[in-house]
Amino acid sequence: MEEQIPQSRARRSVYILPNLFTMASLFAGFLGALWAIEGRFDLTALAILFSCLFDGLDGKVARLTGTSSDFGVQFDSLADLVAFGVTPAIMVYQWQLARFGRLGILAAFMLVACGALRLARFNVMSVKTTTSKKFFVGLPIPAAGCMISLFFMFEQYLPDDIAAAVMPKACLFLVYLLSFLMVSRVRYASFKELGLVKAHPFSAMVTALLLFVVVASEPWLMGFLLFSAYLASGIIYTFFILPRRASKLREPLQELS
Repeated sequence: MEEQIPQSRARRSVYILPNLFTMASLFAGFLGALWAIEGRFDLTALAILFSCLFDGLDGKVARLTGTSSDFGVQFDSLADLVAFGVTPAIMVYQWQLARFGRLGILAAFMLVACGALRLARFNVMSVKTTTSKKFFVGLPIPAAGCMISLFFMFEQYLPDDIAAAVMPKACLFLVYLLSFLMVSRVRYASFKELGLVKAHPFSAMVTALLLFVVVASEPWLMGFLLFSAYLASGIIYTFFILPRRASKLREPLQELS
């Protein structure tokens, strides 16, 4: 009995660990919302990015320690809705969308509503063991939230006159696009099954190092470009690559028939 007590406590502490990262993600999102209300959008953008970091760590820690649970999945979804749905919506409305009146309010609400629908669908689909883990169905809500924050950071690279003329409409279009992609059937890579990394660990390490150096040189610009590439990758894969693969699979069947 004396040996079982420490093991139980150790197991409980391991179980709490991923939820602590989720709590940190939620706290960063909450701080970001407060800063967005105050108009401190630079801090809000950083809070969203830090929340994304903690969100990635909680899932990784849960898988490594074998402490994944239904409670952790639901808690993570609630934290994601705050950090990557509510906080970016408040930020983008205060920053650009307020000038559009009701259309801006609707756009900000769409970001939250579609994020909630995206998370609910993900939770339902994750229960099915037959669902592939290589791809997400719809844009993940953390990617949508980070795209909003990096879009704000990207503004500093534009001349003031161009930013004033282009950014409001571009921001409105981006919010509607992100909302649509979250509830769409577009496939996005999940990076959970990295067979290429396991097969070529040294090449993967060198690639990761080069990527880190490139991003570190201009973090906001390169971060925006990387997330934009990820945004486009799902559209290209779903509407161009998948149909070609399906047609190639049909050709042998037609020849046999």
